[in-house]
Amino acid sequence: MKNKAAVILLASLAAASVGCTALAATEHYNDSSLTGASSGWDEWTAGWEETAADFTKVSITPGSDESELNFAWYSQKTDSEATPVVHFGKDPDALEAFTGAAGDVNTELTGDAAYEYNHVTVSGLEPDTTYYYTVEKNGVETEAKEYTTKSFDTVKILYVGDPQVGASKGQTQDGGELAADNGAANTAARNDGFAWNRTLNAALSENPDLNFIISAGDQVNKTGNPKEEEYAAYLDAEALTGLAVATTIGNHDSLNEDYFYHFYNPNATEYGMTQAGGDYYYAYGDGLFIVLNTNNYNVAEHAKAIQEAVDAYPDAIWRIVTIHQDIYGTGLDHSDTDGMILRTQLTPVFDSFDIDVVLQGHDHTYSRSKLLYGDGQEHQSYEFSLNEDGTDYDWDHATNTATQEKIALSPEEGDAEGAAALATFQEDNLCYTIEDVDGNTVTDPQGTLYMSANSASGSKFYELISAQQDYIAARSQNWLPSYSVITMDADSFSIDTYQLTEDGAVEPIDGTFTIEKTAQ
Repeated sequence: MKNKAAVILLASLAAASVGCTALAATEHYNDSSLTGASSGWDEWTAGWEETAADFTKVSITPGSDESELNFAWYSQKTDSEATPVVHFGKDPDALEAFTGAAGDVNTELTGDAAYEYNHVTVSGLEPDTTYYYTVEKNGVETEAKEYTTKSFDTVKILYVGDPQVGASKGQTQDGGELAADNGAANTAARNDGFAWNRTLNAALSENPDLNFIISAGDQVNKTGNPKEEEYAAYLDAEALTGLAVATTIGNHDSLNEDYFYHFYNPNATEYGMTQAGGDYYYAYGDGLFIVLNTNNYNVAEHAKAIQEAVDAYPDAIWRIVTIHQDIYGTGLDHSDTDGMILRTQLTPVFDSFDIDVVLQGHDHTYSRSKLLYGDGQEHQSYEFSLNEDGTDYDWDHATNTATQEKIALSPEEGDAEGAAALATFQEDNLCYTIEDVDGNTVTDPQGTLYMSANSASGSKFYELISAQQDYIAARSQNWLPSYSVITMDADSFSIDTYQLTEDGAVEPIDGTFTIEKTAQ
C-alpha cells in the first residue's frame, strides 16, 4: 500500500527544493591517471590521438535471438563503394561471407569527413563454440577476431549503467581540468574510455562465461553535438571485440543519428523514435529482452513495442525490460524529479504484460527496489519537452500531458504556487504497491523488480537522496565504478552487484537477489 509518510516526505522535499538550482554531479569521479598508473594508462594516453581519430571501430550487438549477432562499423567514403560484409565461421581459413546494408553518415557529426555505416547480421551460432570474424572496410578485410559463445541454457549477462564516456569534463587531472573538446582534445573521453575498459576487463576476468552485456544507456556524454571521439573511446574497449552489447538510448545518446549508425539493434521498431532510433527487442535463452527509448514519452507506443515483442516470443519464461530513466531510483539528481517522469504511465503497462524485471540507469547510484506493482488508481501523465533550440531536454520542467501545465522541478524561492504544483506532481507519483515478501529469494511474485545501475566507468556520480524511499530495498554509493551479473535459466533469475576499488579489487555491494518461477 502507499505509505502516508512517503507523501509527507515528498511534500517536504518539494518545499526544500524551492530556490534550488538544478543539481550537478559530485566531485567524485574515477581518475584514470591514478587507477591506471600500473595498468596501461601511459600506453593509453600515448595512443589516444590515434584512438580518438578512428571512427571505424566495430560494435557487436545481440541478434534477434541467440543464434544471431549484429555488426556495425564505419568505413571511410572513397571512390569505391562501401562493402558491408562480415566474414564469420569456425575455421579462420574458411569464413562464410554475410552481406548487409550500408548508408551515408551525416558529415556534420564527423567534422565534414565522409563515412558510411555498415550493418550486417550473421546467423547460425551454436552454444559453447569459438568463432572467428573479419569485417570489410571498402573491400579490405580487418584482422580476424575471436568470438566464443557460451551456454544458451544458463545465461550470464553483465548489466551496466552510464559509461557516459566524456562526462568527467571539468574534473581535475595532473593539475589541470579535463576538457570535452573535439577529437583528441577531449581529455574527459580519454579518461573515461580507459576507465570503461578497466571495468569491463575486471568483470570479464571474474566472469569469463558471460554471454553478453546490457547497457542501460548514456554510452557517451555530449548531447545533440558531434561526439565521435567519445564513441571511439567507448568502442575501443578490448572486451567488446568478443562480447555483444545490447545498448539502450540514454538522454545523452538520444538527439543524434550517430547512435543508430554505431549500433545495429535487432527487431528495431518504429515505436519510441528519437533521432537515435526507437524501441527494439530480442530473445536469448529463456528470456525476452525489450529495450525502450524512454526519451520518447509516448507510452502508448512503448506498449505497442512490448506487445509486438511478446507476440514474437510468446514462450519466453522471463520478460526483462531495459529503460534509461530510472522510474524507481534513489539518486538525488533524478529519482524525485525527472527520473520518475514516466512512472505513472509505465507501471501499469509493465503490470499488464507481466514484466519480471526492469533494468535502469540515469541516476549514477546503485539501487534495488522491493517488488512493486501499480495501485490501480487513476493518475496524471507527464513528459519532458525539448528546449527552445532542440539541442537538449528542458530538464527544469515536467509537462502535464493533459493540461500542458509546466511544473517547475526546482521552484524559485517564495514561489508557493510552484512548490504546491511540484508537491502534487510528486504525490501523484506514489502510484505503486509494495508486495509483501520476505528475504532475498522470492517465488512466483506478483510485482516487478526495478534495478538501477551506477556508472560502470565512474565518469560521473550522484549523491543518494537523503531519505531512502519506501520502495527501495537496497542502495549504495561508494564513488566507485560498479556492475551487476545476472544469471538466468528456466527456473530462476538472480542478480549480484559489485564495485571495483581503486586498487582493482572486486567487492560485492549487495546480497544475491533471486526470483524463482514454478509455473511457466
